[in-house]
Amino acid sequence: MTLWFATGNTHKQTELAAILSGHRIKIPRDRGLFDFNPPETGNTFFDNALIKAQALYQVLKEPVIADDSGLCVDALEGRPGIYSSRYGAKEGENLSASARNTLVLEELGDSPQRRARFVCAMVLFLSRDRFLAVQETLEGEILREERGRGGFGYDPIFYIPEQGCTVAELTEAEKNRISHRGKAGKRLAALLSTTGS
Repeated sequence: MTLWFATGNTHKQTELAAILSGHRIKIPRDRGLFDFNPPETGNTFFDNALIKAQALYQVLKEPVIADDSGLCVDALEGRPGIYSSRYGAKEGENLSASARNTLVLEELGDSPQRRARFVCAMVLFLSRDRFLAVQETLEGEILREERGRGGFGYDPIFYIPEQGCTVAELTEAEKNRISHRGKAGKRLAALLSTTGS
């Protein structure tokens, strides 16, 4: 099945294509929609994923998958949360990924409480009145400095004790196997296979 992924983020597209290897993953720019960017006005990851899925489905009228994901840090009362990609933005200008990492580390300071999780809500919009939704997490903690060159976003500061490394130190296959997006994608694929298209 061809699934339209409601994102402009090619890193996410590559990850999802590997996770849902039995399906063809396209993004809005493949249909010439270079400015697809619906306002994320929801209060939860699920709300925002549904907003994006509905918006792209209304344009294409074909199966659409959308996710909303981010980093939630306990000691920061769940921040950056749903604002992860635009955390610290000033006057509409987003910070670079490295600058966002630095901001999180500065806000945490020397706090001994480093528990955090990546959250991913994923919605598959099949028709106007039919969708599937899942939400998954990857539990870990925040280091005091960046480590690793892989991944993107907050991956270099997110440490997974069970793996003994940061997400940025995982191979692409390892990340897709255990990540919040990987787990959500596999659950969604399993639901899709049992319900049919």
